[in-house]
Amino acid sequence: MERDRQEGLLALAAALRPELHRYCARLMGSVIDGEDVVQDTFARAFVALDELNEVPQLRPWLFRIAHNRALDLLRSRAIRAAEPIEAAFEIADDTKPDPVEMLMRRQAVQTAVSRFAELPVPQRSVVILRDVLDEPLAEIAALLGITVDAVKGHLARGRARLRHINAEASPLPDARIASAAVVRYVSLFNQRDWDGLRALLADDVKLQQSMHPPRSGAGDVGMFFTIYARSDGVWLRPAWVEGREVIAVFEDRADPKPNHFMWLEWREGRISFIRDYRYVRYVLDEADLVLAREAGFSRRTDR
Repeated sequence: MERDRQEGLLALAAALRPELHRYCARLMGSVIDGEDVVQDTFARAFVALDELNEVPQLRPWLFRIAHNRALDLLRSRAIRAAEPIEAAFEIADDTKPDPVEMLMRRQAVQTAVSRFAELPVPQRSVVILRDVLDEPLAEIAALLGITVDAVKGHLARGRARLRHINAEASPLPDARIASAAVVRYVSLFNQRDWDGLRALLADDVKLQQSMHPPRSGAGDVGMFFTIYARSDGVWLRPAWVEGREVIAVFEDRADPKPNHFMWLEWREGRISFIRDYRYVRYVLDEADLVLAREAGFSRRTDR
């Protein structure tokens, strides 16, 4: 039975991860933080599954874990805004979406992930679940532990506020100049100088790749480069996501858009941490990635 549970969760994980990430990224206001929540959700689910006598309905159960974990993180940052539940606005019936309803959903899907962070958490959760993930009102109410009328109220206020945020939002920033450290890493990689890259690793460097066990230590993490060494076409470019300097990974130099990205942390000129999103490429689908102004490059990739 335990093995069946684990296998069931693993099978669902592959199918549900992109959808969970769409929710968590917008709830956190960050594609990177959203993936951290997804990772933590499955880690917690595996532990909890061993303690349950009955197998839960996995999809709503995982969404509930993810939702609660995201709220815990938001509370710890002291950015959660409490909001009283007011009388519900008129919201279109689930079974009869009108053109205005469909327009609002489309606008929510097209809104930059970071802008959702400007909504109070109750509004944010409801708008994401309803307009981005198309969840029924009753299921949203069950997940959040509130009434359907409260869901309607948060949805109406959230939609109105999101329209205002979008109207007032500044355009995305232009490409920035890449740091010398990232330019060096990218240059060594594109030259296939694997020994040069390994020499940049700190002795206690750590590597995280979603859906894979973490690695630590220069010897173990150094094996990371053998994954990419098997593919001659992989090409790197410095880039920015959410104000964080990252590295865009193209599976072929001729590709118009990157396939995924990685980001590095440095300590005293050496790499102390690598986070690689090779196995969860949906993270890039939700990101506004801007290629850095380096070696004459200054173009943006669109989602």
